Parts: sequence; structure tokens; C-alpha cells
Amino acid sequence: MAEGLQFGAPQYLWLLAAPAVLLVTWCWRVWRRWSDLRQLRERRSVPVRERFGLTGDLPFWLCLLLAITCLVVAVARPQGVTTVVGRAGVDIVVLQDGSASMHVTDVSGGALQQAQGESPVGPATRWQRAMTFLRLLGDSLSWNDDRLALTVFAHIATPQIRLTSDPNTVFFFLDHLHGRPPFRLEDDTTWDTNLEQGIAWGLRLLEKDREIHGPSPNAKLFVMLSDGESWSGEVARSIELAGQAQVPLYVVGVGTLSGGMLPVSKNADGSEEPSPGRSRLDRPSLQRIAAAGGGQYFELDRDADREIANAIIDAGRRQAPTTTKEGQVQELYWRFLAAAVGLAAFGTVFLRERTELSLQLAAALATALALSSVLW
Repeated sequence: MAEGLQFGAPQYLWLLAAPAVLLVTWCWRVWRRWSDLRQLRERRSVPVRERFGLTGDLPFWLCLLLAITCLVVAVARPQGVTTVVGRAGVDIVVLQDGSASMHVTDVSGGALQQAQGESPVGPATRWQRAMTFLRLLGDSLSWNDDRLALTVFAHIATPQIRLTSDPNTVFFFLDHLHGRPPFRLEDDTTWDTNLEQGIAWGLRLLEKDREIHGPSPNAKLFVMLSDGESWSGEVARSIELAGQAQVPLYVVGVGTLSGGMLPVSKNADGSEEPSPGRSRLDRPSLQRIAAAGGGQYFELDRDADREIANAIIDAGRRQAPTTTKEGQVQELYWRFLAAAVGLAAFGTVFLRERTELSLQLAAALATALALSSVLW
């Protein structure tokens, strides 16, 4: 936080030339007095040592000059402007894997039940585990300048939430998407994981937000939640596009190395197909993607959810540029008026004649009346 000074009526500042000239005259008078005292001591001999003040009543005139200076500054209406220096927020675009392998129930549902205040009961699907983490990620954001978007991808990508700073919107969608992905197991395309489409839609979300709301100073980053199963598409090309847009890719692995059985799908006649096999967390593949995307790899149930969320948000804040915001403007003229009154009153200590005191009182009353007509 920094404070600056500005003037509401700077046209009156030229009046400071008068006290500046008078100050030069006052310095000349002090020099002349010292010179006269030196000559007097050299030429005059008396049996008793005489004491002379070095400045006489000149300190009174110095206080009066300073009081006039304060009055001129007060007339110019000084204002204090508070500038708050901080950092921009973060724009997090979540790329959520919604393919068939996210239906595998090889993760613990304890985190979900604990987040809802319930006792841990049974396993949860990878998708549900991811939704639980995203809710905690949303809770970790400040939502002052931070924004979040969500897109789900399998063979194709579908945006669910555009960049928004409204936490109610985010939590509403997370609650309604918690049960299962929006892609049906009966569709062949659900069994594909096209990361290229997910990143492409993420870049389109950022571009569309820039068209609607203009450039944003927020730091931008992708957060991908996936098990790394059955990649397709030009992954390297999509990561390169994100790098060209200066959007790092952070990867959060969902699942276990032991894995679980893939879900069964139904035919058109209602009969069930046998399970295609076992799905395991592809940790090496996800780590390579995070390294190529300029981000970092995390893994649910290996790292604490809160630590993962804080690490991602802190990384985004370090990338965010500094911002300045002007705060309230505060009038400061009354402080200079108080200083002028105090200096004038202090100067009367150096006066010795009643006539001078009377003139000083009259001048103070006249000045007060003149200022009241200007400032009010």
C-alpha cells in the first residue's frame, strides 16, 4: 500500500512564491543581526557583560512565514490518494477426463464422505473422486479476482462452465455433475480420451472470454484431472499450443496403480457387454504430459487434496502480474490549517511587545475569515 499527494486546486500554489521571497529576506535579516552583534561586542566596552539574543524576535517571523506557507497549501486543497499494490488473480481452466475409464471404482470414497460430514462408506468412482477434489479447489480460491472454468472431454470436449468468478455457479454444476460424467457408456466415443480436444476447448474458452470481457491480467493455467488411460489425438501438438499461449498445464492423476475393472456397456437390445478389461493409472504418461506442459504432476490419495489445491493456486499467483488500485481520496487541507494555527501560536512566544501581540491576534482573525470564505 502506498500513498500519493495531489491537489484539488493547484492554481493557488503559485502563491508560495511570496513566502519563498520573504524567507530569503528573513535569512538576510538574521545575517545582518549577527553581523551587528559582532561589531557591537568589538567596539563597545562595559563593566558588565551584556547578553543579546542571537535572533531577537525573528523566530516569530519565521513561524509566521511557515504558517503562511501552510495556509497556501491548505487553499490548494491537498488530497492523499491511497494506492493498493497487489497481484492479479488466477484463471483456472479445468480439463476433466470424462471417458469410460473414469467409471472405475478403485479409489476411496472417504474423502467425499468426510467433505460432506458423513462417515466413509465404500469406494467411489474416479469421476466422483475428481469432483470432490474440484469442490475443495473451489473452496481454496479467494473468488475476489479468481475465476474458474470447466470442460469435460472424452473423444470430444464439451464446456460445462465458462470462466466465472461466481462460486455459486461452480458449486451448482459440480453438485449436478457429481454422480457421473455427461458422456454415456453406450456411445463408442466415450471409450476414447482425446486430450487434444480438451486443450483446444480450453484455449477457446480463454479466447472467447477475451473477446467478451477484454484482456484479463489474471494468470492462466490448465488443470487436467485424468487417469491417463487410452490417449488419442496429437497430444504433443496440443501441449505445444498451450505453451505458445503461455498457459502451463498441471496434471492431477486419479486412480491407482493396481486399477480396477472397466464398466460394462449395454447393447441396443439391452444386453450387457463383458468388461473390456482392467484400467490402471498411467502415472508415467501423466508425468510426461505435466513436464511437457510446463506444469507439475500431482496424484489424488497420494498427496493431500488441500496441499494439491494450494500448490496449484500458489503457482498461478506467482505467475500473476502486480496490479495497482487507487483507494479513497482523503482531504488533507485541515491538517495544514492546524499546522498554520500551531505555528502562529508558537511564534507569539518570541514576541515581547503588547502592540505586536494585538496585531498578531487581528491578523489571525482576518486570516480565519478569509479562509472560511474560500474553503467553505
